[in-house]
Amino acid sequence: MGRETSLTSLLGLTYDAVPIQSSVVLCSCPSPSMVRNQADSSTPSVISTCGSRQGSNMEGTAAESRSSSNSLPQHTGQQPPQPRKKRPDDFKFGKILGEGSFSTVVLARELTSSREYAIKILEKRHIIKENKVPYVTRERDVMSRLDHPFFVKLYFTFQDDEKLYFGLSYAKNGELLKYIRKIGSFDETCTRFYTAEIVSALEYLHGKGIIHRDLKPENILLNEDMHIQITDFGTAKVLSADSRQGMLYLLCHMSQNIEHFTWKSPAKINSDLWALGCIIYQLVAGLPPFRAGNEYLIFQKIIKLEYDFPEKFFPKAKDLVEKLLVLDATKRLGCEEMGGYGPLKAHPFFESIVWENLHLQTPPKLTAYLPAMSEDDEDCYGNYDNLLSQFGCMQVSGSASSHSLSVPETSTPQTSGGNIEQYIHDLDNNSFELDLQFSEDEKRLLLAKQAGGNPWHQFVENNLILKMGPVDKRKGLFARRRQLLLTEGPHLYYVDPVNKVLKGEIPWSLELRPEAKNFKTFFVHTPNRTYYLMDPSGNAHKWCKKIQEVWRHRYHQNAAK
Repeated sequence: MGRETSLTSLLGLTYDAVPIQSSVVLCSCPSPSMVRNQADSSTPSVISTCGSRQGSNMEGTAAESRSSSNSLPQHTGQQPPQPRKKRPDDFKFGKILGEGSFSTVVLARELTSSREYAIKILEKRHIIKENKVPYVTRERDVMSRLDHPFFVKLYFTFQDDEKLYFGLSYAKNGELLKYIRKIGSFDETCTRFYTAEIVSALEYLHGKGIIHRDLKPENILLNEDMHIQITDFGTAKVLSADSRQGMLYLLCHMSQNIEHFTWKSPAKINSDLWALGCIIYQLVAGLPPFRAGNEYLIFQKIIKLEYDFPEKFFPKAKDLVEKLLVLDATKRLGCEEMGGYGPLKAHPFFESIVWENLHLQTPPKLTAYLPAMSEDDEDCYGNYDNLLSQFGCMQVSGSASSHSLSVPETSTPQTSGGNIEQYIHDLDNNSFELDLQFSEDEKRLLLAKQAGGNPWHQFVENNLILKMGPVDKRKGLFARRRQLLLTEGPHLYYVDPVNKVLKGEIPWSLELRPEAKNFKTFFVHTPNRTYYLMDPSGNAHKWCKKIQEVWRHRYHQNAAK
């Protein structure tokens, strides 16, 4: 018992600025009046390392706690029956949905109702050891105050000997960031709609006197109907009446693709407006506005407001971002000093938005924004379906620098080991491709030739290069020149040709699918991302044919064995 008491007393919890010691009950409701001393109630503490039976009377649903704060039971001399509190045995736990620094979110199905929840599981000892109790209580407190379709809902909390459980609404379609990575950048219709939903959510949140302080695509989920649900309130701030009038120094975090920057803003709710500007920029451009090699350099760019817009950024979205990414927080569109949310919602970017009942409207289909990157390429972006249909019947004429790739799949492999040059088709100094009809002996000769004279051999892990050449690899509205290397394995490596650094690999799988969009542009679709590539020589169809040929060789050959 002494050990349990000592662990419980470590919980220096804070609830509405009132320290909660081991003798205090923390009920699952938003009202401070529901925090009671044990002298007034026999119910034990919510977060404790004691047995689950001891703590089981503490937990309940958020709906129960909200109703209890609005009405009190009449004194009839008989206590109304209390519903049985939930426990882990009531659920079948499934896949992990996400993992944080001190919690894991797991999909769970309630056995009695078959309803699915995202249950956030927190280890009590880890919370205490890492001094995360304030984060946990803050998140529970904030979520209990929210009742809006654009926020993840807290339905119930319960605990056992070792863990705390938060029962949350299940956003089936996952993080917004996943879709930004998948398609690169959103078209204007999608950007406008999802920005409007975020604005609507922030208007509600700030009206409650709550600042999120960690608004970013990772913390914006999409539900079954593809509407947003904002989550993660561990660093949120609930403003008192006095603090809303004063000057607050808030941390606004924005993290993308392992990059993490921190913005220190002398503002009130205005830090969330800065984050909104960053999100709009990323939806359109595919990357956050402030990017550098480390956090210090990113911060330096932020304090100098050092960012620019890529070519083809939507003009009205650009104007909106410029009005949000303002160093003087009192000049950001949407803040109280600028007239609040009315002027923000009236911005021309939202001219087609019907603000009433956004959550009941049908979200637009997520569509990639893929404009030509320069005026010279404008004629390449036309009727994609017509262009693609032409590729199917196109005959590639042979020349000194280019040869037909239409080799019959049933061709008998050559066995002569004397002339391996017959398989090599040089396109230029940095581009070539191989026919695949070589023998094992010829393969060894080809690999030896590659190792002895090909400068790209160092990046391919001693695999034979089957096709290589320069491409422009696009991420959103940004493009970088890369050397693309298709090899045995199979593998698709891409290398920085200037710094001679391997930048990554397109993951190969049975689901991989190349798609030619026009003469220069082709896509490589993978389960988690679509890679947008442009061949400056206008031979996108050749890349697709060779990738398809290697795919058939890899999977059809294995299936035949």
